[in-house]
Parts: sequence; structure tokens; C-alpha cells
Amino acid sequence: MIRLRILLLLMLASIGVMAQTEEPDTLCADTLEVALPWPQNVQYRLDSLMQDKLLETSIVGMVVYDLTADSILYKVNERQAMRPASTMKLVTAITALDRLGSGHQFRTQLYYTGEVCDSTLRGDLYCVGGFDPAFSKDDLNGFVESILRMGVDTIRGRMVADRSMKDADLLGEGWCWDDDNPKLSPLSIGRDIDFLERFAAALREKGVFLDIRLSEGTVPSDATILCSRYHTMDQILQRMMKVSDNFYAEAMFYQLGAMSGRRPAKAKDAANVIKQLIQKVGNGKNPYRIADGSGLSLYNYVTPELEMRLLRYAYRNTNIYNHLLPSLPIAGRDGTLKTRMKGTFAEENVKAKTGTVTGVSALAGYCMSANGHQLCFSIINQGIMKSDPGRNFQNKVCNALCAP
Repeated sequence: MIRLRILLLLMLASIGVMAQTEEPDTLCADTLEVALPWPQNVQYRLDSLMQDKLLETSIVGMVVYDLTADSILYKVNERQAMRPASTMKLVTAITALDRLGSGHQFRTQLYYTGEVCDSTLRGDLYCVGGFDPAFSKDDLNGFVESILRMGVDTIRGRMVADRSMKDADLLGEGWCWDDDNPKLSPLSIGRDIDFLERFAAALREKGVFLDIRLSEGTVPSDATILCSRYHTMDQILQRMMKVSDNFYAEAMFYQLGAMSGRRPAKAKDAANVIKQLIQKVGNGKNPYRIADGSGLSLYNYVTPELEMRLLRYAYRNTNIYNHLLPSLPIAGRDGTLKTRMKGTFAEENVKAKTGTVTGVSALAGYCMSANGHQLCFSIINQGIMKSDPGRNFQNKVCNALCAP
């Protein structure tokens, strides 16, 4: 970087930008920046930001890729293994869009066995969880209405929760026990894992008499489907990315784990799917650790280069990019970037995923430079005691990328 600065000074001197009486060390930084063509002006700005006092006590890994020119614009510590915090959600989302497709549905289904006679169902109800994090009271009412439409006012038998889609672990590997962590059940309503109790109460409220016992099990092959409720990939992506919802991210993570047909799906199954995409984008030989889909785990390790390669891969695949981009927070407008970068060139230009855990602040996404080039970037500040200095540094980087 120092050699680059000296070279630039010599270039400017040769074209007469510097006064004859002015020494290189006293050259006005603003004059230097204005005189430089793109992208050297952007690189100069970023070099200047690398003198930030924050980096005296912490480390930054950063890479900026010019998608239009198909070349790296800037990089520093880009292959340093780092904890991604919630930028891990980008890794999960891009993999899910690539492997599951934008048409994937997150389903919860109701089956029954037995017969209906004299308004009485003598048989069993099976609630089959497909890890739909958005399943709500309205969806539960849909289950209730499907039973009422059968003309049933009495149920005698069992109400069975089928949670076989994933393993029984309710927390992710490497999660801090004292955090407010979501419980990872594939059958829940509004994050409440007491699904059967809520369902039974809703039936009673509608006047259905229940002579049942609650149990766990798997739906038999001869059961008849009664109701299916679902949410789309775009619906899940919106909340997962805009407000950084960890429960939604884990639901998507386990969809990846279940796609192989393995039941119950485990975190390592999902991680293997992600690693396949990592191999595809050309980073398979580097050491990574994928522990969860949300970034809550202390065991996740990626690199800025990997995040950049995945963002580049998404950009080159319209079926991914057209669903990913609308889900990202927009600087100064919405989501976790609503209050950031206001009044700067980055406002409403940067579309990126934030990430914050103890000691880590990160930002990764897209923006457009002043000359119309589309850029993608990954910035991970690690070893910081407070998140605000990291966010401020990232804001400055984004403004440097977007400014004319």
C-alpha cells in the first residue's frame, strides 16, 4: 500500500498536480483523490481507511469485487478464517436458492387415519412438521377448519406430533447457553413448540369434543392428507435477511439437510450441502467450519473471500440473484441497515447482510459505484469490544465504494 501511494504521488507530480514548492509528504489528500481515475481513487480511499485506529487493536478481513469488470478491486486479509456472525445467513440463503430453488415450500401438514361416523372421527390425527418457521395462528385455524368441514364434532383417538424431519436437538452446536436462542423444532407455531396443546385448545374453542391422548410418532403410509399449509422461499427469505431472524435461517438450514432424504436431518447433513457449493465456487480446499445456518454458533469459520465468491456466484445466476437481492437490507431504508449510512453516497445504494456477535461485526453484499459498475464485498471486523466502531468502519468503506 505504501508503494502504491508513492507511485501515485510520482504520477501526480509528473502531470503537474503538485506545486513546485510542495513536498510529497504535504500533498493534500483531497487533491490526490480527485486527480486519480477510477478505480485508483477508490483504492486510495480504502488505503486511507486502513489507517483507522480501530485496526490497531483488531483485525479486518475485506475483499471488494468488481462484478462488471470481473476483477478484484481491493483485498486485505481476504483469506483469514473468521467468524461470520449473521453474514452466515448469506451462505445459507445462496445455497438454498441454488439447491432447493426459489419455488421451494416450507410445509406443515395434517393427516388422519380411521373413519368418520355420526360426526365422530374414530382414529388419529398426525401433525407433520416440515420446519415452517412462519406457521401461525391463522395456519392453525386452517387445520381446525379442515376438520370442521368433515362434519366432525368429536374426535376419539390420538393426536400425534411427527417431528421426524430433523433430529431432536433444540439448540445449535456452539450456541451460547445464556443467549435468547430459538428452539429448533420442525413442528411449532409462532416459535412455540407445544404444537399439539395449541391445536387441541383451538379445536375445543370451536366446540370439538376431544377424547384423545397426545403422543409422538411418524405418519403411516396409509394416512389421508387433510390439510397442508405452506410458506414460500421468498416469504422466509424476507424475514430471515431483512431482520436477521435466526429461527428462519435455521429452518432454511435444515431444509438443506433434509433434501437428501435422510431422516432425521442433522446439522452435518446441511453443512455437507453447503460445502458442496463451496467446492463449486472454487474454495473447497480452504479450511472452513459450517456449524449452523444463522451464524449464532461460535464454531462457524469462513473467509471474506468465500463470501465474495458466493455473492459473485449469486450475481451470475439470475434465478438466485433475483430472489436474494430483494431480501437484503437497504442502507438507510429498511431492515438492519435502516439507520445506517444516512446522508452518505451509500444510502439506498448498499444492499447487504449485517452480522453481529460478541467480538465480531460484519457486512457483506452489493452496491453500485459512481461509474455504474456493480460491486460485491465482504467486510469482517474481528476482535472488537463494541460493535459500533466496526459498523462505523463498514459504513465508511461503503461510502468510499459509492462516492464519485
